[in-house]
Amino acid sequence: MSRVPLALVLVLAACGADGGQPQPKVCGTHAGAGLADFDVPCDPGPNGIFITASGEAFAKDGYAFPPASPDDVVFVDGWQLTYTHVITTVDHVTLSRDPDKSPTDQSLCSDASGAAVKCGTGSSVVAEVDGPFALDLHEPGPLADADGADMDATPIAALTGLNEQGNAAFDPTAKYAFGFEVVPATMAAKNVNLGADAVTAYAEMTAKGYTTFLIGTATWVGNDHGDLVTSGCTQSDAYDFSALPKTVAFRIGLVAPTVYRNAQNPALMGDPFPNEEHPRGVVTVANASTIAQVTLHIDHAFWESFVHDSPAHFDQFAARYAGMTSANLVLEDFKGYSFTPFMDAQGHAVPWRACLGADYAPPGTGAMRFDTLTVPIDPTGDPATVIRDFYDYTTYNHSTFGHLNADGLSFVDRQYPSPP
Repeated sequence: MSRVPLALVLVLAACGADGGQPQPKVCGTHAGAGLADFDVPCDPGPNGIFITASGEAFAKDGYAFPPASPDDVVFVDGWQLTYTHVITTVDHVTLSRDPDKSPTDQSLCSDASGAAVKCGTGSSVVAEVDGPFALDLHEPGPLADADGADMDATPIAALTGLNEQGNAAFDPTAKYAFGFEVVPATMAAKNVNLGADAVTAYAEMTAKGYTTFLIGTATWVGNDHGDLVTSGCTQSDAYDFSALPKTVAFRIGLVAPTVYRNAQNPALMGDPFPNEEHPRGVVTVANASTIAQVTLHIDHAFWESFVHDSPAHFDQFAARYAGMTSANLVLEDFKGYSFTPFMDAQGHAVPWRACLGADYAPPGTGAMRFDTLTVPIDPTGDPATVIRDFYDYTTYNHSTFGHLNADGLSFVDRQYPSPP
């Protein structure tokens, strides 16, 4: 039996032996150091899609108080946060047919027969990249962020064609639905950019089932470097904020596996559907690669409401450790912890605190009450239908953090017991 020379096999593979596009090229390798090695993708070039990931400048630089710019995310109660690590795991990046299948149901695409199915499932998928990819979003990346303001995006994959269809060329006149998953940490993940300390933290994530791990320090500074007497802050009810520690070291481990389906894309021109901010999907172009940035907004875990882009607060986390001069926060401390109203560790109701003057008005008077909108609250209920405690509340808000190209909202399909 004749054999095909190995050199010829490699040439055919590189050029797309099945008549498709050449396979993506590798520009380097990042050693796994306990995880799997990661092949760093090259930019795929014209009519290709370069998949990157970013926590934006906030994952890298934290949240300053006062904010450097009026447009910056800020903790309205006077806290500033810095991160040591922001670690997460991304997997199953997909492109699917017909992102505009249903104007009223963002989760739906078309399968090969034209029938409506969930985007990212079955024959709706025309291209897919599987990891899992372990990322530390705190580490600066080599690429510009989707908004062009900072260098904090990291490449995770490249597509030169429809790799679920013989790697046929992308159709630049077509839109493809973009989706991805955030999954529990696994030591089989590809180490995109984790250093030694982050690998140690990742092992903890694996043991505890975390999908995302926020590690850092919160410091209360108010408007006068932490002076409560001249803080410049107001509060919605009487309360002695000197009971709260001014420094909190946090290790917030989140268990929120989620599929983000059919993201909207701020980079696309055109009119979005009603009740959506941007058109859906990604489109390739003939003269350059198209960036599809998995963007993860880590401030969601601190929001005052389930309303998207709610103001961020940290007083509620610090109040769990009232009476201490400093604290070590873990999210597990908030299991069974009520939040309507929010009480501190000494049994006192905690009011809203506002440190931005006229730029922020609390949502009410009296004690902090975190708003779940129409989602029921029941401390003894089924976690698949209700929010039981502040642990559930924080996890639910965090689970909405997956976007495309900065602010492109996805359909959020939670893969853990949770209300819809």
